Amino acid sequence: MGYLLGIDAGTTGLKAVLFDEGGDEIAIGRAEYSLYMPEADMAELDAEEYWNACKRAVSEILSTSKIDPKKIRAVAVSSQGETLIPVNREGRPLRRAIVWLDNRSKDESEIIRKQFGADTIFKVTGQPEVVPTWPATKILWLKRNEPRVFDKVYKYLLVEDFIVFKLTGIFVTEYSLVSSTLMFDISKEDWWEEMLNFIGINSGQLPKLMSSGEVVGNVTERASRETGLSSSTIVSTGALDQAAGAVGAGNIKPGIITETTGTVLALLATIENPICDPKRRIPCHHHAVPKKFFLIPWCPTAGIVLKWFRDEFGQYEMEAAEKMKVDAYDLLTLEASKVAAGSDGLLMLPYFMGAGPPEFDPHARGILFGLTLKHTKAHVVRAILESIAFMIRKNVELFEELGIPVKEIRSMGGASRSPLWNQIKADVTSKPIITLQTEEAASLGAAILAGVAYGAFKSIEEGCKTMVKLKRKYETRLEDKNVYEKLYKVYCNLYDHVRELFPLL
Repeated sequence: MGYLLGIDAGTTGLKAVLFDEGGDEIAIGRAEYSLYMPEADMAELDAEEYWNACKRAVSEILSTSKIDPKKIRAVAVSSQGETLIPVNREGRPLRRAIVWLDNRSKDESEIIRKQFGADTIFKVTGQPEVVPTWPATKILWLKRNEPRVFDKVYKYLLVEDFIVFKLTGIFVTEYSLVSSTLMFDISKEDWWEEMLNFIGINSGQLPKLMSSGEVVGNVTERASRETGLSSSTIVSTGALDQAAGAVGAGNIKPGIITETTGTVLALLATIENPICDPKRRIPCHHHAVPKKFFLIPWCPTAGIVLKWFRDEFGQYEMEAAEKMKVDAYDLLTLEASKVAAGSDGLLMLPYFMGAGPPEFDPHARGILFGLTLKHTKAHVVRAILESIAFMIRKNVELFEELGIPVKEIRSMGGASRSPLWNQIKADVTSKPIITLQTEEAASLGAAILAGVAYGAFKSIEEGCKTMVKLKRKYETRLEDKNVYEKLYKVYCNLYDHVRELFPLL
């Protein structure tokens, strides 16, 4: 049996996970990097750090697994989107990468929005808002503010593209990753020439477009020396991290959606054709699966709200957890499990850094509503868990409003480790919640794409059937569902009644 390697490059760290062709996790390697923030609203990183992290993570895998590198048949990369890396003809970065979090291009965002109009941009690219996150705005910023760099750029790469280039010496990208550049026509599967012309570049300055799960080339001799991988190993196109995570969870057809409750909340629904919500509430991307697309609502605060509470009010649990060699979150949720569904009337709005879809309200803030003297720390913890479930339900209802069936929800991210949180989500949404054997869904999705490229699987569907393994199913409990029906209405009404007050804070 051969092995498949999935690499997942995130915002502050990179993971590489080795799987066998049956989907079992063999070894994992991790490496972190720190962002450079020279000014407010700026976030950068020396692009070589992505490659250095990749080398360290792969080296760790080879060291711990003792696997013969020649048995690693193929490798693919999943990465964050939008982080811009301008390089010269040799592939050397011309400046630090402008990370997706960077908001320096606010003026350029407004220039682009006025030129094309939000409706046209939405119909072409699938992006409902023009914000500084998108690489097109960053490129226009370079043109206006760093013309010497702009004039020297041979290719504009994203993180996945850069690592693939380092592995193969070839400049390529794929549809799911570039869906949020504002430069890609998701329906035509081609660069949007009008946008390129407006920001002052041409398609020759962008990588070759390919589908996910296609062979790019072999690991070069140089990359082999630097990573320890064999030059016989195939390098495949990968996917945007959310798209790769969907593949790694088996979310490749309508009916199944995934939710990731990590620091942020992200939901993903696979669809057959692009859907443009007439109210422009939800982004639409090209999927890693050929000829399929996905909708991806999100919220900037989810698990981080529980982390905030732990850090600020959970000192006792953290100290106890350290002595007991357990996780402080487990102690907090254990106490919350003793509180009845509905937290005895305590309700939270978890919008600590604004609200994502369907509200799209940057002014929104967090609220604890209904506090009484009988409420305890455990009640607040449970109210936090329930609030994230309410956010999920609101977006599930948005999917269904747009005609997208939701038969089951596959849960990923750190929160999927919590049986209590999973059960609350099942009770609130009235949908089965299913967890996965591996927590590294994005890396697994990349490995599946690598397997398709190598020929281990005839299709992504076959790869998912072979490698995706489900762990546990949480069914809706009728008694608690009835409690949450009433509380959910209060949750929705609360936001509607206070939304006009947020800008006054």
